[in-house]
Amino acid sequence: MKNKKELLIGVLSGIISSLVGLLLSILSYDENNSIIEILKTAYYEDFLGKLISLGSILNLLVFFVFIKKKQDQRAKGVLLLTIFLAIFTLILNY
Repeated sequence: MKNKKELLIGVLSGIISSLVGLLLSILSYDENNSIIEILKTAYYEDFLGKLISLGSILNLLVFFVFIKKKQDQRAKGVLLLTIFLAIFTLILNY
């Protein structure tokens, strides 16, 4: 039961870091429009997958922090979420 909890904590940490990374990449893209407008534009102009991929770069930092602290199940959760996001962006681009 503890392993599942640790895995869930890793997935949630990955989601939070991906969202923060996505927001940072959106804000660096355009400072004049709202976040929703930028997401709509990204979807219609087919670069939403690229923004999601840029946002997932922060998962790398979280993954290595968990590895350094020897929290392997949490690192596994972050890795699973990152793989899911990679498949999602692959589907989104095609």
